[in-house]
Amino acid sequence: MIQYALKCADGHDFDSWFQSAAAFDKLAAAGMVQCAVCGSGKVEKAMMTPRVRPGRNAAAPGETLPERPLSQPASAAELALARLRRKVEESSDYVGMNFAAEARAIHQGDAPERSIYGEARPEEARALIEEGVPVAPLPFTPNRKTN
Repeated sequence: MIQYALKCADGHDFDSWFQSAAAFDKLAAAGMVQCAVCGSGKVEKAMMTPRVRPGRNAAAPGETLPERPLSQPASAAELALARLRRKVEESSDYVGMNFAAEARAIHQGDAPERSIYGEARPEEARALIEEGVPVAPLPFTPNRKTN
C-alpha cells in the first residue's frame, strides 16, 4: 500500500491510499480517482515528503546515541531493574518453587532466617500474605537454577 498526497484542479488537497503506484496510474487514467472535497475527476499527485520511519534505536535530530551491546540495558528503568536483580541474586538464596514452604518455615522459626527468593503460585502468595508472612513480588522473573 502507498499513500499519495493529491490535489484536484480546483486546488483541494487530500490524500488517499493505493495498492501500488501502478494502481494509482491505472485508476487515474480511467478517471476513477476523484477529489474527496468537490468530486472533480481532474486529480494529480501533489508534492509530498516521504515518510521514513526512524530505526528502533534512532536518535532524535541533533542527538547521538552511544553504541552499546544488546545485552546492556537501554534505559534508566532497565538499568535500575538490572541492578535490583543483581542485588537480589547476590544477597538471597534461590529456593525455586519451594518459595511458599520455605518462607513459611522461616516465618515460623522452623528454618534459619535468611533472605530468599523464588516462585509461588498466586494462591500460595495470597495465603502467605494472609498468614502475615512478609513477602513481595519481584518485578522480574527469576533465572531458573537447576542445582
